[in-house]
Amino acid sequence: MTTRRHAPPIRLLAAAALAFAAACGGDGGGDGAAHNAIKVGAIFDLTGPTADVGTDYADGMRGFADWVNMQGGIEGRPIDLIYQDYAYQVDRAEQLYSQFVSEGAVVFMGWGTGDTEALRLRVTEDEIPFSSASLSHVLGDPAEAPYNFLVAPTYTDQFRIALDWIAANHGDGTPTVALMHNASPFGLSPSRYGGVEYAEAIGIDLSLYEMPRAAVDFTGEFTRIRQSGAQYVIFQNTSGPASVAIQNARSLGMDPTFICLNWCANAQLVDLAGEGAEGVMGTIPYAPLSVDVPGTRVIREYLESKGESVEGRTNAYTQAWWTFSVFAEAMRRVLASGQELTGANIKAALETFTDMDMGGVTVPISFTPTDHLGAKGVRIFRVEGGEWVPFTEFIQAPAGS
Repeated sequence: MTTRRHAPPIRLLAAAALAFAAACGGDGGGDGAAHNAIKVGAIFDLTGPTADVGTDYADGMRGFADWVNMQGGIEGRPIDLIYQDYAYQVDRAEQLYSQFVSEGAVVFMGWGTGDTEALRLRVTEDEIPFSSASLSHVLGDPAEAPYNFLVAPTYTDQFRIALDWIAANHGDGTPTVALMHNASPFGLSPSRYGGVEYAEAIGIDLSLYEMPRAAVDFTGEFTRIRQSGAQYVIFQNTSGPASVAIQNARSLGMDPTFICLNWCANAQLVDLAGEGAEGVMGTIPYAPLSVDVPGTRVIREYLESKGESVEGRTNAYTQAWWTFSVFAEAMRRVLASGQELTGANIKAALETFTDMDMGGVTVPISFTPTDHLGAKGVRIFRVEGGEWVPFTEFIQAPAGS
């Protein structure tokens, strides 16, 4: 249960916006508020190889900042979200990080695995609390990344949960699994941080197949997968390449059980793969907007208030909105306690979060000084009738992960 001392971000995002405004203690307007704005830096992939999901994530980040400012800001201080497209280029990410920190950003919202891992030492030196769309396992270890925080289950935990589900439901014989992955640190993350060893430990025959960037056909990969006898194909990629791969497999008459980890388990996959997506399963940390819980209702109400349609929005929007909300709540706590809004103080506030209510969009979030893996559970969804629907309740990652 969440106590008053650990007020959840739903306090910021409840359907009754007046409660938020009262907590913030101001209207956020006027020149004084503008000069007192809280700068948050962000990089988005709007034109690079992961823009298929990056654009919606960016919209969710911008939407949340706008929503908070409409309610009066954080303790009367508006959010000034400073951001640029970095097109999934690590050197560009490093340049923009330096620029935004020099402009006064006290928190940073990143995107990819390669750039987030590359920045973690600088983030620590600068004492800038950092979260990104990357769910690389190493980023949740304060010994390796003291200022990084994960607000969704890691790729490794999602992979282990999927493997556990396979092992429990396979029946007789040894399950044979193909992991098709993006050609990047993001793609290798589930296997590199313990996934291969875990598959072996629970008796699964696992093989890895790289999906080259910009490839428009994966028939060759599926020829080899068919020869391996794999009954399951897990994707660690975005929805564009995964949808092409599914269509290639269907055209070859193959019908394995497809499982997407979170970056291809979204509405875009269904749109792109069409009927081929039917029956595909996915580990979805943050509920799609079609799932009716308090944390999706506030987003739908915001979009409607702006005259924007919910159609076409994916769970990436939900994930971005609620990731930002966790850091907004940490900043609120710092300001409400009368402390200076510094990176060190925001980090300390985050490390007090215990079972923070996330409005039903994901599991409650907890951090400690020795554990920045804030969420360790996920639901498996399945495409039925062209919609992602919950297939399981929340499943916790295996112990020791």
